[in-house]
Amino acid sequence: MASTDADRPAPDNPVPGDPVLDDPVLDNPAWSALVGAHAHLAEGGDLARRYPADVSPFAAVRSWADPGVWDAVIDLVGHGAEFPGPTESVALPPGWERGEPFEGVQLIETERLHGRPDDEAVVLGAADVPEMLDLVARAQPGPFLPRTYELGRYVGIRRDGHLAAMAGERLQPAGWTEISAVATDERYRGQGLATRLVLDVVHHVHRRGARAMLHASAGNTGAIRLYESLGFTLRRRVAFGSVRTPVSG
Repeated sequence: MASTDADRPAPDNPVPGDPVLDDPVLDNPAWSALVGAHAHLAEGGDLARRYPADVSPFAAVRSWADPGVWDAVIDLVGHGAEFPGPTESVALPPGWERGEPFEGVQLIETERLHGRPDDEAVVLGAADVPEMLDLVARAQPGPFLPRTYELGRYVGIRRDGHLAAMAGERLQPAGWTEISAVATDERYRGQGLATRLVLDVVHHVHRRGARAMLHASAGNTGAIRLYESLGFTLRRRVAFGSVRTPVSG
């Protein structure tokens, strides 16, 4: 799922009004996960939280409108550090700098998405981390660190003694689970392994009573088309930005 086609833009945002599409949890999924399903992993307090550095680079705030949030971020990450930033509509205090945004899309499941267990899928854990890191480094599906597997259920398919493909669960905002780390070794592409693993992950998400969602680069139109064919739909375009805290107090 690493194919790209930067010439084809991501589709426009759908018309709001659907209670699923409008679920406010999805507007701040990292925060919902950090105060909910992943609270045991969270670092920080009531205004700003993050995952440990070897688990995930994700961090979030409860609301950028809270006047105390800026000090809370500095308390959490220190001076001269990066933090996932607000949209450009939010004014930065003096000394803060805004990084270049990364354009992405947020996709959520529709009634067309039907998961199914895969007999060849094996659950991956601590012993598999070296192989998982190696596959992610080559396929580059997105951030994956030594303890990322602790975020949820990760599965893989092995071929010829190698980890041929993998997929798993990342953020778990209330009522939802994000599918992530979908990667296939180039030697085994074109066999539908990634699709099978995504559907296996979806099956187990549904068994828990949650819905499936995911994020992708806006330019990764090959992956977006595949996810749409499986039963996902665009909820919104996302500008993944960052800010840098002041160098000194």
